[in-house]
Amino acid sequence: MPSSPPPRGIYVPVPTFFASSSSSSYDPTSPPLDLSTQSAHSLHLAKSGIRGLVLLGSTGEAVHLTNAERKELISGVRKSLEDAGFKDYPLIAGTASQGVGETVQLLKEAKEAGAGWGLCLVPGYFAGNVSQDGLIQWFKAVADQSPLPVMVYHYPGVSNNVALPPTTMETLAAHPNIVGCKLSHGAIDDHALIASSPNIDHANFATYTGLGQQLLPVLVVGGAGAIDGLASMFPKTVVRLYEMYKGAFEGGEVKASLEEMRKVQYTISRGEKLVARWGTIGIKEGVSRVLSMGDRDGGRMPLSGGIPGGDKEWENWRPAIEALQEMEKSL
Repeated sequence: MPSSPPPRGIYVPVPTFFASSSSSSYDPTSPPLDLSTQSAHSLHLAKSGIRGLVLLGSTGEAVHLTNAERKELISGVRKSLEDAGFKDYPLIAGTASQGVGETVQLLKEAKEAGAGWGLCLVPGYFAGNVSQDGLIQWFKAVADQSPLPVMVYHYPGVSNNVALPPTTMETLAAHPNIVGCKLSHGAIDDHALIASSPNIDHANFATYTGLGQQLLPVLVVGGAGAIDGLASMFPKTVVRLYEMYKGAFEGGEVKASLEEMRKVQYTISRGEKLVARWGTIGIKEGVSRVLSMGDRDGGRMPLSGGIPGGDKEWENWRPAIEALQEMEKSL
């Protein structure tokens, strides 16, 4: 039976708090954890309507903490929440590491400390050599051994710009213990191609944006919410936008219309990748092949010759183009 994703809503990637310079235990090279402030901040967010917390993500400086500190922080926050009446409050633990074995160990320790899900960063150390198949096998190996449901953390800015395209995410989403993703990039089309994909069971795989400025458009294309840094300061405001969306769009005819819009947007986004990849020559190629207008080889130098690869390259785009043709003919 598949594992369950975190509940939909607004999450905060909380910073890790360290003792101030006035503390007797202060060490400027490695200040100790300030669990008191950590707990106070977590409780403030929970009381303000935040659905759950992401501990030890990029914002939480996980790479600056020892494994023992990571476990201490999770267990401290869990205890504070439980003591305040927030039983089973969703906690997602970041487990950034490059190796399968260490990542699985971090997931085991996160579960022991009280986390409910693990957020696994795309491994980017060998960015110049890694393949999509290699990334798929890495995540599957982690998920196979993880005692926690796994979420894919796609943040190119801290993963050496390793790309994880929507097609790879569709493959990962089929794993019963991979239950969602956090997308910390600005590509709304990729959000749509994942959150609206008919090839993903969205009841068992939730798509979260890591950027609050994209919250509304991501919700419209099927996203489950946001893991948003601004909400660490202004939680009620970000939650308000999420609740407004839910109230306005998640019922009756409006919901049905929105689902149809997502299908259209998904189809457009798939085809638009051709334009993003090949620009003017891709557009001319498409107009020539689809509408029989113009010569697809008719660009001026240096754009003459059509898309590189000709018929072979066009075959790569055929499924997306045929879906658009079918939709176009129905209108």
